[in-house]
Amino acid sequence: MMNNPLALIVDDEPDIRELLEITLGRMKIDCRSAEDLRAARQLLESERFDLCLTDMRLPDGNGIELVESISRHYPELPVAVITAHGNMDSAVQALKAGAFDFVSKPVDLGMLRNLVNTALKLERSSATKTKPGGTGRKSELLGKSPAAEQIRTLIRKLARSQAPVFISGESGTGKELAARQIHQQSPRADHNFIAVNCGAIPQELMESEFFGHIKGSFTGAISDKQGLFQAANGGTLFLDEVADLPLNMQVKLLRAIQEKSIRPVGAQKEMPVDVRITSATHKDLADLVENGNFRQDLFYRINVIELAIPTLRERKDDIPLLADMMLGRIAAHSSCAKPRIDRDALKALLRYSFPGNIRELENILERAVALCENETITLEDLLIPADAGAESVNELSVDPDIPLEAHLEQVERKMITTALEATHWNKTAAAKRLGISFRALRYKLDKLGME
Repeated sequence: MMNNPLALIVDDEPDIRELLEITLGRMKIDCRSAEDLRAARQLLESERFDLCLTDMRLPDGNGIELVESISRHYPELPVAVITAHGNMDSAVQALKAGAFDFVSKPVDLGMLRNLVNTALKLERSSATKTKPGGTGRKSELLGKSPAAEQIRTLIRKLARSQAPVFISGESGTGKELAARQIHQQSPRADHNFIAVNCGAIPQELMESEFFGHIKGSFTGAISDKQGLFQAANGGTLFLDEVADLPLNMQVKLLRAIQEKSIRPVGAQKEMPVDVRITSATHKDLADLVENGNFRQDLFYRINVIELAIPTLRERKDDIPLLADMMLGRIAAHSSCAKPRIDRDALKALLRYSFPGNIRELENILERAVALCENETITLEDLLIPADAGAESVNELSVDPDIPLEAHLEQVERKMITTALEATHWNKTAAAKRLGISFRALRYKLDKLGME
């Protein structure tokens, strides 16, 4: 017969301890209570716990000290902090120190039960090699380079937390793949992973897309609609290109993250949501904050933990493995034999700087498979220069007598053409590759007479 899970409750208020003990007891969780840090440390030394809930303000210290101590000495023990209502600074501080999650006073018992259930899944999910929700997708982050191994290690660690993760890196490095891996290795893996490109949603529809709406709330709202937060409830919401959010939407997103609740358009009251936020952009968010184009308070909320994804240039040892995997996938999709890469072509790939990173490698190989003969990819099939490692600045050089504006127009025209060719003239993919919105690309195409 299995024993009930055991929780440690640390709070100096007897009423709070009693409330938590009753709530967890109804969930068939045994409890031990401590009124200060000293008593908590004694209990941690004498028993093995499955969960710890601690208040932030204690008679002989604060909850952050306990979080840090547990992170050092009991790294497998999830600890959640109880914060004063609206005190997000303390919650963020606790998450940075290693807390699993937080709950605000007065304690919402529904949110508390969700938190506890998620925390108790951690031990079970870490003991299971095949994660729920991870089957059927070739989403493993491949590579034997030190950079790839470091990212996998960080992803395993981040999967144990509920803290918001900001994933930084150049376009095409695999930021969404990293976000999916965090989700698939987490206790949220049996719920939805919802990815949204923030730059692809029309501004006037953003609030409805994120939070949903009720029938009749505006012209065209002919029925209730579930938003992205509701769709991701219990799981993970990945905000790709979060830097493209307009300022008014940033305010609403900040409130949803802080309050863990949303209000659908036209609704009279808020509804709680249990969503982990991961986000990404290839832009410099700190620079956007400095220039007033991104809210500083939202930046601190989504950037509790940063995961920097290396460029393909920083993990060139992985190119042969990645290329082999991609060729297998392309061949299977095309119902053709898997081609091999000859020596000169492989050398060219290893020399190439890959400004478009992994996405560009896949585009190059897709094109090469279509062009190659005798199931062998040659240097000519790659359509990259033989001196592929050379910088491309010289290709953009123009007559110094040409005015600056005309020079920049030539550079812009060449970059857009290159992106369109690399994506087989898919404008949405080309815009993402260039780091601009689809609407911005259409504007530039019209302005340059390239439509």
